[in-house]
Amino acid sequence: MRNKISKRKSTGILSVLLLSAFAFTLLGAAAQKKGPAGSVLTPDKGKLDILLREQSVGREEFEISASGTGWTAKGTTRINAPGAPPTTVVGSLVLQPDGAPITYDWSSRADQTNGAHIVFDNGVARITLQMQGKHPYEQELSFSSPRIAVLDNNLYHQYAVLARLFDWSRRGTQSFSVLIPQELTPGTISVESLGAASAGGKNYESLKVSTNDLQVMLYLDSNHRLMRLEVPTAQVAVVRE
Repeated sequence: MRNKISKRKSTGILSVLLLSAFAFTLLGAAAQKKGPAGSVLTPDKGKLDILLREQSVGREEFEISASGTGWTAKGTTRINAPGAPPTTVVGSLVLQPDGAPITYDWSSRADQTNGAHIVFDNGVARITLQMQGKHPYEQELSFSSPRIAVLDNNLYHQYAVLARLFDWSRRGTQSFSVLIPQELTPGTISVESLGAASAGGKNYESLKVSTNDLQVMLYLDSNHRLMRLEVPTAQVAVVRE
């Protein structure tokens, strides 16, 4: 399974692209409202510039906000890479205060429209996949823990959620169950604290996210908000505007 997710992830990180400055605005008072007590999440909102070989090929707008007794992390990514059709991916993830997923919905518009609705219950993900012109396809996946990291293709704000799931009080290397919904792929990742690091001429707190053959570097500000993401082997960088 690890080999499978590693191969999927290495192509899936920017699958759409391969197939065909630190500026931060303070959130408004409404966005800054506190979430449920004891939550690992905090409000965040921003725009991410997606760079391939230092050239902008897309943009993501996202918001992580308190919603009732839980949280919602939603984002929209638009990619227009040379040699590939324009693509829009939309994701909405509903979470418990401890970061465990409750539901996830995504849709992707390129040559055809795909989408899925996923319900998480005690370590089980029940997936209903809809593809244009086809009957819905249902699948059930089981995980060893209900605290599953959802890391979908081309929705990079979900790494901001992952940074909140990381236990900063003990740091070190921590393992997480993970689901890549657009690939219908479960697996495991490790997240390691590397301490202070510099990237793009700025100083950050850093995390390394790893599978067997892929590494994703996360660069965070002093409040552990995602400011920059890099996939060195794919020459990809995602930078907060």
